[in-house]
Amino acid sequence: MIDNYNNDRADNVAPGLYRPLKADSIKVGVVQHSFSPDVAYNRQRNLSAIENLAEDGAQLIVLSELHDSLYFCQCEDVDNFRYAVKIEDVESVYAEAARENNIVLVTSVFERRAPGLYHNTAVVFDVDGSIAGKYRKMHIPDDPGFYEKFYFTPGDLGFNPIKTSLGNLGVLVCWDQWYPEAARIMAMKGAEMLIYPTAIGWNPDDTQDEKDRQREAWITIQRSHAVANGIPVVSVNRCGFEEDPSGQTSGIDFWGSSFVAGPQGEILAMAPDNSPEEFIVELDKKRTEDVRHWWPFLRDRRIDFYNGLTSRFLD
Repeated sequence: MIDNYNNDRADNVAPGLYRPLKADSIKVGVVQHSFSPDVAYNRQRNLSAIENLAEDGAQLIVLSELHDSLYFCQCEDVDNFRYAVKIEDVESVYAEAARENNIVLVTSVFERRAPGLYHNTAVVFDVDGSIAGKYRKMHIPDDPGFYEKFYFTPGDLGFNPIKTSLGNLGVLVCWDQWYPEAARIMAMKGAEMLIYPTAIGWNPDDTQDEKDRQREAWITIQRSHAVANGIPVVSVNRCGFEEDPSGQTSGIDFWGSSFVAGPQGEILAMAPDNSPEEFIVELDKKRTEDVRHWWPFLRDRRIDFYNGLTSRFLD
């Protein structure tokens, strides 16, 4: 575990029991895992990570995108709809984890909303195990190895922060992280941080230079959301190689590199690109407010000249 925090857990405090921390900070736990075809095994690893991070003081824990299974979107296969679940089917698992460990938990679900209607949905559980809110992925990619349009209907809940006992969380999902509009709207609606459960990686056939460019672009765009909106960003990716079951591609090497950036885009912690990692970062809420005082981007926006942003393209 990366030690980016002061482990101030008192010896006489039972694991999972609430421990008051200073009001102007929040400890965020990040779970970067690789995954197997065994859903039950993946869930148990997630639950163990949640318990470990909570014992070490995490108040908010974020899992990666579609964390209960392999990334099945590498090919178009109707058999993969077996991974879809009703939210209530996993609620008992992760609601209990949130409640028992007294944490806010950000999860990711292949949601079976109705027969023939599926979403890529983030579900947030509060410390009492209740569902604080959910977000359905809005931007859906359709690229070699990432055939998500075959599986997911675009979200219909909009960009709305989820209110929790720890504050307003601007939860988005993976492909959303490339769109500054999504981050901006979340910030304008009161998000105190941006959270991106993610599944992104390299094509093993690409050159190392191309791999480096892609990863650095991914990091840069999310750091820019932190800077432009003056709020922290938490990005949690999976890691490890997953083969393409269809054999049409060389699979995906998920590049990990989960990170937390502060409100000026500064990297507070980052996991390696090739191995599982769990870590905690303490965010200073007062510093976030100070940065917004120093750089008042929301104040100086020229909203009277932004009408073109609602157009697909401007000739």
